[in-house]
Amino acid sequence: MRLFLDASVLLAAAGSANGSSHALFSYAATQGWALVCSPYALNEVLRNLSKLPASATTEWLRLRPQVTVVDDVVSMDRPVVFASRKDRPILFTALAWANVLLTLDKADFADVLGGTFYGLRVLLPYDFLQHERAAGRL
Repeated sequence: MRLFLDASVLLAAAGSANGSSHALFSYAATQGWALVCSPYALNEVLRNLSKLPASATTEWLRLRPQVTVVDDVVSMDRPVVFASRKDRPILFTALAWANVLLTLDKADFADVLGGTFYGLRVLLPYDFLQHERAAGRL
């Protein structure tokens, strides 16, 4: 399964070893999950990493090799109504490259969070892990 990690999830994973975002990295190899992001998301991580404690940079450098960077997708051949212009590349890229988009951005993804976008599931990391546990895969 390919999991697209929004910058908010990547930053949370780097900033705390105890949360659901970090757990995705811990489970990925044994669960067969491919963790992916895009240059757009990666640039957002790099812009915001300095806002976290210095230990987050060290942790990000440890986590980064587990993430595959895929090409950004900035337009679609389908009708789209999605209010957050800045997050359209995240949504479009996740649709092109992944089965699930994981984000902590409840405001910008409010219209699709907990649902689907053209078949792409959009979830909080915690909800994704709960779903996997309920399905007996964790």
